[in-house]
Amino acid sequence: MRRVNCYRYTIPVETGVILRQRRLKQREGLLVELHENGQVGWGEIAPLPEFSGEDLPQAEQQLKQWRINWLNGQDDDLDRQYAPSVAFGISCALAELQGDLGSEGCYDTAPLCYGDPDELYAKLQQMSGEKVAKMKVGLYEANRDGLIADMFLTAIPDLKLRLDANRAWTLEKAAQFAAKIAESNKKRIQFIEEPCRTPAMSMQFAAQHNIAIAWDETTREPNLFAKKSDHLTAFIIKPTLFGSLQKCISLIEYAHKQGLTAVISSSIESSLALTQLARFAAQYTPDTTPGLDTLNLMQTQLLRRWQNSPLPLADLNSPFITPLAL
Repeated sequence: MRRVNCYRYTIPVETGVILRQRRLKQREGLLVELHENGQVGWGEIAPLPEFSGEDLPQAEQQLKQWRINWLNGQDDDLDRQYAPSVAFGISCALAELQGDLGSEGCYDTAPLCYGDPDELYAKLQQMSGEKVAKMKVGLYEANRDGLIADMFLTAIPDLKLRLDANRAWTLEKAAQFAAKIAESNKKRIQFIEEPCRTPAMSMQFAAQHNIAIAWDETTREPNLFAKKSDHLTAFIIKPTLFGSLQKCISLIEYAHKQGLTAVISSSIESSLALTQLARFAAQYTPDTTPGLDTLNLMQTQLLRRWQNSPLPLADLNSPFITPLAL
């Protein structure tokens, strides 16, 4: 017999988190708990403001509709019928319910770096695999971003750096960034995610400055076509923004066939979804460090603990979680 419980959560986040032009003060989302044949599966549905096409009220309505259909024995086509965040959360719950999501997780994630090489070095020392970190760029002056990135690469000789620009730069701004990177350090930039405002401009920048790039937003555009080139090296896959686990698996397989790296990355989900993404990454991209270092932006964990995190854990009795009226 099938049973569904749904909840809404609200978690305070650290001040200063900016999504494009919007300051994020709290992270909100939905939780779905499935029961069938003595098994339980959990999923998280959390549209990301400024990035998701759907908002939380729309996601809630879709979850309620899916719940009715599933309780009536109907198994919907998640990616065709529902928004990406809804498809992702429900697919996680179904995968747990059916035992399809591996139990081992990849908790060595690329830490976010800010302005202190010593602090980053301490985090890197705790990693068992390659020493790779991530840095947000494009929020400030491009030459400033370049100076900071070059400082990290110079200070930590075995560091590999991933940069995320979210299509913030013109070609001129991107060139200002590149001018601050020592030629000897460029090869240790694993990639810049979407450096310029269009894919064509990003490819032009990469070729002109010999810096690798990766597609993030581009992977979610229709009719994606990409092959490994001298400069395009990776797909960044953010399931909350992309869709169900099954859809993500298809993109991972496509990337690998093209000789590209597939990187599982977070959309500032709670610890519940982050642990599921860590398990998914271990199962389908075991040789690639995922980008899941966003839990430290939050003030509490949710239902499941992230490995070695000191943050308190909120359970279903917490004021952060309320049952959803169905």
